[in-house]
Amino acid sequence: MKKEIELKDDEYFITLKCVFGFEETLKEELIELGYKEVELLNRAIRIVGTWRDVYFLNLNVRCANSILVEIDHFFIQTEEDLYKRASKIGWTTIFDVKKTFAVKGAVFSSLFTNSHYPFLVVKDAIVDAFRDKYNERPDVELKRPQVVFDLYIKEKEVTISINTSGVPLFQRGYREAVGEAPLNEVVAAGLIRMSGWDRKTTLLDPFCGSGTLLIEAALLASGIPSNIERQHYAFKNLKDFDQALWDEIYNGALRNVRSLPCKIIGSDLSDEMIIKTRRNLRSMSFGRFIQTSVLPFNEVKKPDDEKVFIVTNPPYGQRLEADVTELYDGIGNWLKHEMTNCEAWIITSSEDGLKSIGLKPSKKHKVFNGDLECSFRSFVTYEGSKKIKENQ
Repeated sequence: MKKEIELKDDEYFITLKCVFGFEETLKEELIELGYKEVELLNRAIRIVGTWRDVYFLNLNVRCANSILVEIDHFFIQTEEDLYKRASKIGWTTIFDVKKTFAVKGAVFSSLFTNSHYPFLVVKDAIVDAFRDKYNERPDVELKRPQVVFDLYIKEKEVTISINTSGVPLFQRGYREAVGEAPLNEVVAAGLIRMSGWDRKTTLLDPFCGSGTLLIEAALLASGIPSNIERQHYAFKNLKDFDQALWDEIYNGALRNVRSLPCKIIGSDLSDEMIIKTRRNLRSMSFGRFIQTSVLPFNEVKKPDDEKVFIVTNPPYGQRLEADVTELYDGIGNWLKHEMTNCEAWIITSSEDGLKSIGLKPSKKHKVFNGDLECSFRSFVTYEGSKKIKENQ
């Protein structure tokens, strides 16, 4: 897809931003949702669509953090050019003066000695547009703005978009309780899809914490949108928000299921974490179908003659007080002796831990969990498998 593509009157460039390492995963999800023409970017995917697509994707996409609608794209030669071009945008047609706003994004340009300066320039262009028309200005709110604009500058190329999501889409609205180091919901959804889980095989998380992986797996398997419980979207604060269209999309989404197509099982050493998991499951129609128990991982047994698919986020870094090599050596032994003929996907930032598992990974991906660079690896076990050192 090129910038030169001719858009129809109701079409826009829509950019879905994601966590580093999940670009291909998000691309696969969009293709599954019916979007065939997708462009792979750095930490993002771009498509062409309408506002119907914007509403639909905010509700249904699982692996994106935010959804941007491009409102202008241009090239500049000087700092002054940015204000001149930004001033030509019809800001007063986009949102009302009573709404709060913010300009965020990223700047990678040698034209600006201060990377924060371009955001102030666009903010001034917005404020001046309202002053000129209404002799009144909207307020800037950086923490929880009602309207968010995204500014992206790469050298002389500038893209200005509306962030239609507002707060990141990992804020699903379903999680009441969290642990010390909760797994981001978007990352959890991305890991499950990246693992290749077929949504039929029993899924187990023996370090389930507050249950994020369990819930995202159940949402995926059931077909219920991950954002079905979320109420706040920035697009609702825009002047052209179409309430009827949103109601049609939202009310048409699946909310309740009477069963799941697979077993989903979670356990944790901490009874406090299992209480939080159960609390988070209470509002879900599938909550009663997810099995949870207070157990250390090495006491979790595989059901007889049943294949199990494991996706888990064991302790590492600041979460791990005990010796990391001892824990991961124990995980390796548990996989080889209790979880034979299974596939286990483990995310961790601990290289020492990975070496201690004692199994060679069949697949590995570099991903991020927050600011932590992690490895997401698959270990396949067989009957009678012997301990072998992992090739790094």
